[in-house]
Amino acid sequence: MSVTGGHVAVFAFPFGTHAAPLLTLVQRLAAAAPNLRFSFFCSTQSNQKAFSRVKHEGFDNIKPYNVADGVPEGHVFSGHPLEAMEFFLNAMPKNFKSRLEDVVEETGLKVSCLLTDAFLWFSGDMAEEMGVPWVAFWTAGPCSISIHIYTDVIRNTIQSTAGKAENADQTLNFLPGMAPIHVNDLPEGVLYGNLDSPFSRMLHNMGLTVEQATTVEEIDPVITDDLKSKMKKVLNHHHPSYSDENGCISWLDKCETASVAYLSFGTILTPPPPELLSLAEALEEKGVPFIWSFRDNSKQHVLEGFLERTRNLGKVVPWAPQLQVLQHPSVGVFITHCGWNSVWESIAGGVPMICRPFFGDQKLNRRMVEDVWKIGVGVEGGIFTKCGTVTALDLVLLNEKGKKMRENTGGIKANAVKAVGTNGSSTENFETLLEVVTTSKKT
Repeated sequence: MSVTGGHVAVFAFPFGTHAAPLLTLVQRLAAAAPNLRFSFFCSTQSNQKAFSRVKHEGFDNIKPYNVADGVPEGHVFSGHPLEAMEFFLNAMPKNFKSRLEDVVEETGLKVSCLLTDAFLWFSGDMAEEMGVPWVAFWTAGPCSISIHIYTDVIRNTIQSTAGKAENADQTLNFLPGMAPIHVNDLPEGVLYGNLDSPFSRMLHNMGLTVEQATTVEEIDPVITDDLKSKMKKVLNHHHPSYSDENGCISWLDKCETASVAYLSFGTILTPPPPELLSLAEALEEKGVPFIWSFRDNSKQHVLEGFLERTRNLGKVVPWAPQLQVLQHPSVGVFITHCGWNSVWESIAGGVPMICRPFFGDQKLNRRMVEDVWKIGVGVEGGIFTKCGTVTALDLVLLNEKGKKMRENTGGIKANAVKAVGTNGSSTENFETLLEVVTTSKKT
């Protein structure tokens, strides 16, 4: 495909697993379109982290720019995990708009396309004002973006049929393309929680505006078909990354097939100490080999005795190459918070899951994993207990149901592999995406 020059402004969301996959996509686009300039806007801290893990060779057409994080000078954080996020949300969209204006003035390059995290709903209006395409990058699954698009429908329907949204077990079976889910599977801010918080308002605004965009993501064809009926384009794209500085793969090479538990709970939250102890006790009692990606230094002391007793059984690392770990034949189960990236990489590895969701779309993902796709199980009662975790480990690693979960995961994986093949939908969609970002006129 022949491409022309242009200036793509990339707006990233600096929290969770958002900026890194967007940067990976930008790298692939930059390699395919070397005459295209990509300006990557995010917070200083997020840019430093994202760009420290990428190789710059061959990517002279990507440049990071820092935007204000909204934190008052001299502010002392309380330790709440969402505090920094709320400061950033309150600074939007002014921080992105003003920084973009500065960069356009400095470089003399007018923007030809906006490629942004879908969370940043205001990008649609900015693209409209500039007369350029808006591509929204969705880092979660199609189920959750569908929920946000239908937020007003959910609120109106539940209120009119039930009167109270507190009925956690009420089934939502009226959403197009969506398998039946329960009220308590919904992300906070849709029907319960603080609906006026900055994060809830952001998600609601996104659901109201994202139909204007070309949107990148998909896995479930039924839901995707419904999304395609509402949006200009829905494009599927997946991409791996790899670095094994902690020797996870060489350690796994010494283990038996499908015997190891891999544990990771994302970048934002860690289970509370009582749950960590219960999880550790279950692993120790069952003698399950494990790799644990443990990033929360403030809680690692909870596991000191466990780590000493199991030093020959398991391996704890501050970071692991998750996709490559999950693709290793020695891994038999993934104990996860059920974030979308983790779900997708577990499917890519053909590994069934034990799910302990915390917030956001994680409970919805758990419902799909356990009840719809049947490729994993939620922990009993929604929290880790020793007894419940032992039961889940037995089910996945030793029970016939666990074997069936692995087969089901393999079936979904086969479809994904086909999608990223030479003539697959993901490959074709990347070509379409490349065409969109290299077209200076709005489509």
